[in-house]
Amino acid sequence: MEQLSSSQQEALEHLQGILGHHNYDVDVLMNVLQNLDWDVQRATDLLVNELDEVRDVGRYSRDRQTPQVQLENSGQRGYESQRSVTRILFSLLCLPIGLVCRILRFVSGILRVPSLTSPFNFSTNYRILRQAYPDSRSATRRWITSLEEETGALNFKSAAVTATGLGGRQPTVKRHTYPPTNPADESKILPDFFDGAYEEVLDTCQKEGRIACVILVSAEHDDVAEFKRSTLTHPGFVRMLSEHDFVVWGGDIRDKDSWDAAQKLQATTYPFVAFIALQPRRNHSNSSSSTSTPVLTVLSRHHGPAVPESGPTSAHTLVHHLEHQLLPRVSPFLTRLKTHLQERERDRIIREQQDKAFQESAERDRERIQARILAQQDEAERSRLEKVARCQEEQRMLLEQEKQANLRTLRLQYRRWMRRCIVPTEHRGANGIRLALKLPRNTRVVRTFSPSSTLTELYAFMDTQMLPLSLQPETDPEHILEGSGPDLQKLENYIQSQADDAESWWGFKLVLPYPRQEIKWTASISLVGAGLKSGEQLVMELTDGSTRPQHLSDDDYESEDD
Repeated sequence: MEQLSSSQQEALEHLQGILGHHNYDVDVLMNVLQNLDWDVQRATDLLVNELDEVRDVGRYSRDRQTPQVQLENSGQRGYESQRSVTRILFSLLCLPIGLVCRILRFVSGILRVPSLTSPFNFSTNYRILRQAYPDSRSATRRWITSLEEETGALNFKSAAVTATGLGGRQPTVKRHTYPPTNPADESKILPDFFDGAYEEVLDTCQKEGRIACVILVSAEHDDVAEFKRSTLTHPGFVRMLSEHDFVVWGGDIRDKDSWDAAQKLQATTYPFVAFIALQPRRNHSNSSSSTSTPVLTVLSRHHGPAVPESGPTSAHTLVHHLEHQLLPRVSPFLTRLKTHLQERERDRIIREQQDKAFQESAERDRERIQARILAQQDEAERSRLEKVARCQEEQRMLLEQEKQANLRTLRLQYRRWMRRCIVPTEHRGANGIRLALKLPRNTRVVRTFSPSSTLTELYAFMDTQMLPLSLQPETDPEHILEGSGPDLQKLENYIQSQADDAESWWGFKLVLPYPRQEIKWTASISLVGAGLKSGEQLVMELTDGSTRPQHLSDDDYESEDD
């Protein structure tokens, strides 16, 4: 510790804080950090992965929520027993070595000499040598590319681009089928390797009911090179895997995913080949419902040299095992399972189609309902606007009627006032101007005016002819207009100040019929000055659109012939 710099001590304390509950030895942590250039993140990932790798297959599957793999004996029980005895003997031989290592570690801890423990930290150094890639798919593709380069073979039914460029090799663009279409083509063919992770292979087997062929190799074993050249490129073995739709996956245990697969499959000797598929549970103590649920099972495991022809991993041995043992034993169940999976998938597709059709129908119904609601809202809004407009029009008409009634009442008062104060008495002299006045509804009145009478008096006389007979002259008002001066002058001033023109105030006009000539009202103009002569006839034409009083008749006023 005293030999470490401040940054190295800080890195060591940081790593101890992360992994303190695992009780790692300080010297081990220092050794790991030294091999990783004091990178705390890489050291944490490495040590955490080391804890995950020592878990057994069942516990790992439960923790990671991946398919559980059961081991099944397949004709290698004698070899397994022999290997168990070998493991026991090897453990007994390594016991003194482990004891010596612990003593040296204890002494180095007292003397604070970290270099004494580094040569004996075999497991840590071995794991540090394992290659790390961004993901399992990249590691698998790299291994497939390396296998193609090493064997001179090409991946069976490979994609248009199968190389990732990690080794500088050009991508493979040629597709291959087996057997070759050209008999002269002697190219070696590799199985169609799955380029995903090991857990993805198990998921594929579980979802599709296929058999997985897991191939694990180690560059440190001498038998691996011959296994790659003879077994993996053997036409019969490749054809067997292709015809029965195996999910082929492989890798080197130097890669993390392959190392994890080796630990789960309990692989110790390489090359290693395992076949995995769904099989019924063999635990008869469980209920019938649990036994009916299939589980991923290791059907057989093969490890050892590929030569001679009778070797455990030779193509002849594997093909014979598949044809006469594994496929006859598992094919009936897998066929039934695939049929069940296909039916379930078909039912799922039908349900999806039904759900989609139901959703589309519900969407159409919702659109129709929304359209109907919008139409009803529009109709209600239109009705409301029409009602508002109708109410406004009725209110306007009422106001207009009230205004017209007020105007008629006011004009009636003016007519009665003019009959009392403005209209002169009929002239009896010989020099009078005798006029024949034709009223509406063919009513005719003859009146003699004084030569000094004005147009205002003429118009006032014509206007008073609109008064009902029920209104007696005795009740006519004497005063309406304010101001001083003669009543005639006040009336003329009022007409000029109130109306836009005299015709709109009077509501009628006087016209000479032959030739037609309008006698317009003008203030302070006498009849003689307006050009009227005795014996002429004037016609009263209404301009305000109102009808004539219906109470007037030829008998209402006295008339005399010319």
